[in-house]
Amino acid sequence: MRINFDFGDLEAFVAVCDCGSFQRAADELALSQSALSRRIQKLEEALGVVLLERTTRSVRLTLAAKGFRARAEALLAEAREALQAVGDDSARVVSSRNAIVTVAAVPTAIHNILPSVIRSFEQRGHSARIRIADLSANDVTEAVSQGDADFGISFIGGQEPGLEFRVLMDDQFVLVVPRDDPIALKRKIRWRDVDTHRFISVWKGSGNRMLVDTALAGARLSLDWTYEVRHLSAALGLVEAGIGITALPASAGPANDHPLLKAIPLVEPEVSRTMGTVRRSGHRLSTAAKAFYAALQEQLSS
Repeated sequence: MRINFDFGDLEAFVAVCDCGSFQRAADELALSQSALSRRIQKLEEALGVVLLERTTRSVRLTLAAKGFRARAEALLAEAREALQAVGDDSARVVSSRNAIVTVAAVPTAIHNILPSVIRSFEQRGHSARIRIADLSANDVTEAVSQGDADFGISFIGGQEPGLEFRVLMDDQFVLVVPRDDPIALKRKIRWRDVDTHRFISVWKGSGNRMLVDTALAGARLSLDWTYEVRHLSAALGLVEAGIGITALPASAGPANDHPLLKAIPLVEPEVSRTMGTVRRSGHRLSTAAKAFYAALQEQLSS
């Protein structure tokens, strides 16, 4: 198949995707709107698909555009890496800063894992723009599978065809209580002893809730709830306010030195989730994405 577009056309397409507007993208690329439109039209004709649907108020990506966006960014990243190999130091710096790493992650990973990884990445001298997609576990898997993310951080994905799941840590569930609660003096607590009159649960459709329900059913136990929320962060907020107690993975719980909350291991049965990275099999990461992935593995392994 003959390639009838160039990197300028790809840059125009990615700019419109990032800006959500032809006007803003044209300003960013220092092009006229007509010149930008010609580049997009040329790319669409070369690919044989419509990428962008324009209205008077907005620009909407077609399904084809959503699938092509990650590949366009990868092609541009590879081109910039090639420039780095032959360019001077200043060119390398500019190229590095323009690189984009897209990470899809469950919210708990964003709050408790990614900050240290980002710091490690930057301390090693790497520079890139990091696009973080906070998604449910199932949506993380889909984003990686569809090429919308370089890789993902989740506890689901090991059985999906075409994906590689690398185990990084076991994440045991703990009971989170106010630090001044008498229960906080316990070193561990059994699931059967959890006070359901104050229990805050995450909604039944979440991956964490399904893990708990399945494990308890296997032990012939059930756990009633008084309050139900959609996100673990909301459950923690209610515990801080003294409304109740909650169970969640240790990585999502409070730090040991938290002034208000205490996490107590839950036993009989021990319930845990396996956190790991999700990648497309055989997919080659850009230099920046590879460096970020290495920093992630090192942080979680330690």
